[in-house]
Amino acid sequence: MNQYATHSDDLLQLVSFVIENEEFGIDILNVQEIIRPVAITRVPNAPSFVEGVINLRGRIVPVVDLRKRFNLPPRPADKNTRIVVVELDGKVIGFMMDAVKEVLRVHRNVIEPPPELTIGIDTHYISGVAKLEDRLLILLELEEVLSAEELQAAHQTQQAAAA
Repeated sequence: MNQYATHSDDLLQLVSFVIENEEFGIDILNVQEIIRPVAITRVPNAPSFVEGVINLRGRIVPVVDLRKRFNLPPRPADKNTRIVVVELDGKVIGFMMDAVKEVLRVHRNVIEPPPELTIGIDTHYISGVAKLEDRLLILLELEEVLSAEELQAAHQTQQAAAA
């Protein structure tokens, strides 16, 4: 059962964001905060998808570039770029996105299982697709975007930067 089916009411509150002109959504309950990009410190030997670390009010937070994670071409940060800070498996991590679009409420009955063949990213990241009036919203399971080993590698990047 995916995270969207565990809510007790019929409405889900989602944060929608854009990567490479595609709109994705994550459960707002996973989001700690959304910030504009700040100075990112690169860490030697960090995994390729880890952009580096940031200092977020005294806390060192690794930042994962979702474009790199999804094997999309690089794009320089602009005025719309955002870092969405979440907690995964007890670890705080930032995900860099092209833009955060909106917070929206979606009825569970408009969410369908992910299609069998999804072009561009691995389907295990996708928990469903919400059919909205004028568009489709791909629902991501952030817990699946990084494997346990990759999450540990991102955490080790954080520890190396703090040392």
